Amino acid sequence: MVAVAILAAGRGTRMKSSLPKVLHSVGGKSMVERVLDSLGAIDLSHTLVVVGFGKEQVQTSLAHLPGLTFVEQAQQLGTGHAVQQVIPHLEGFEGDLLVLNGDVPLLRPETLQKLVNTHQQNGNAVTLLTAQFDDPTGYGRVFCDDHNMITEIVEHRDCSPTQRQNRRINAGVYCFNWPKLMTVLPHLQADNDQQEYYLTDVVKDLQPAMAMDVKDCQEIFGINSRKHLAEAYGILQDRIKDQWMAAGVTLIDPDSITIDTTVHIEPDVVIEPQTHLRGNTVIGSGSRIGPGSMIEDSQIGANTTITFSVISDSTVQAGARVGPYAHLRGQADVGEGCRIGNFVELKKATLGPKTNVAHLSYLGDATLGSQVNVGAGTITANYDGYKKHPTVIGDRVKTGSNSVLVAPVTLGADTTVAAGSVVTKDTPEDCLVVARPPQKVYEGWRPRHLRESSSD
Repeated sequence: MVAVAILAAGRGTRMKSSLPKVLHSVGGKSMVERVLDSLGAIDLSHTLVVVGFGKEQVQTSLAHLPGLTFVEQAQQLGTGHAVQQVIPHLEGFEGDLLVLNGDVPLLRPETLQKLVNTHQQNGNAVTLLTAQFDDPTGYGRVFCDDHNMITEIVEHRDCSPTQRQNRRINAGVYCFNWPKLMTVLPHLQADNDQQEYYLTDVVKDLQPAMAMDVKDCQEIFGINSRKHLAEAYGILQDRIKDQWMAAGVTLIDPDSITIDTTVHIEPDVVIEPQTHLRGNTVIGSGSRIGPGSMIEDSQIGANTTITFSVISDSTVQAGARVGPYAHLRGQADVGEGCRIGNFVELKKATLGPKTNVAHLSYLGDATLGSQVNVGAGTITANYDGYKKHPTVIGDRVKTGSNSVLVAPVTLGADTTVAAGSVVTKDTPEDCLVVARPPQKVYEGWRPRHLRESSSD
């Protein structure tokens, strides 16, 4: 059995934020949620999250995740003190405890799985995740024998010049045999200048103790500032983009593109520069996205083209073309083979197959059939100042330029709406609707200022 304790109680004063540090987002998820994701390869009996500063915010943020137990650390007195708080929750537990920090969001699941396996296969009392840094200045050093058994852990400030040549550092990730840890954890003392309880102090009293070096030192990158947050995001973006390019996705100018880890992209997609894919977005194969587009929490079908557009909480079916400068939001659903053109906004609108809204239109709370042609400047007037109303447009309807459809209204199939019409009543099928004042011509008319100037 394996339990995990995630230390997430700190404020993170260098973040200069009222938001708890572990809730700051890295690539679409909070740090602490990324730490929880890294545990996906391990079968856990207990998942304990140690909270303190902003505990209500942390608990609310993670409420959608099942199986979490929140443990309060009212005073933040060090890592050892944090782990002491989980003792009542592991009464009678005979397995291993994995200890992670909530501000180290780049650990890979396979790394933690290997750490647990190494710990269990060697029957260790404790196994530390360590790393070999080119410049370990400021980090505590871990000293091992030829079999990676730990002989000593020394803080940087206490190292001799010779000891400082050691490049192995403590990553702050531990796997403990819980019964053995319980022989020393309750007796941990705060014998240091900071008057804090350090988890490293229990290691010297636990045998056997082993170190396991992580292959990629970037995995143990800890975040303590906004600069660190940006650096971690950059590392994560490199991973994500390498993954998708290896999977058959073309990224033109990867440095200008951002992709959340929650995004799924099928092969043969081309992502143009300055495009950003966020949230639970899926891009179908053969599509070309961008340049200059942002897509969030949306489903994009195969062989679509989207340029210079913003799409959120919406669906675009296969073969559709969107943009440039279109905005789809609020559960818009664009059918197969549709054309959504320049400066078109769709909000909670459903469009049937092969419908065209080519330019300068707003369709809100609308349902359109197939092969509809919406003329330039057509809008649905869906809001009466109090509530929204629906517009229904049948198959093969054609609206002329600058038409206004005042909801609630239904246009029957094969209706043609004359340019400039204001439609306020339902129409039958197969008809022409002209809803505009008759044209009046006043011959010989000139503006008053011209008439007055000619009489002088």
